[in-house]
Amino acid sequence: MNATPDEKPTFPNPCVRNCCLDENDVCLGCFRTLEEILHWSQSSNEQKQTILARCKQRRAQTNQN
Repeated sequence: MNATPDEKPTFPNPCVRNCCLDENDVCLGCFRTLEEILHWSQSSNEQKQTILARCKQRRAQTNQN
């Protein structure tokens, strides 16, 4: 996340160029759902932060299995 004191934080696209969707339409590279991927560029910083938190949870669940 990069921001100067005057700017709102921005979140870089989390894509890791390992795109492959599982049976639930979740990317095995970045752990975003297809909907999250499609709407990333239109999402607010707050929405992006929420998406990234969900990705982190999905990754942790996958690593536990």
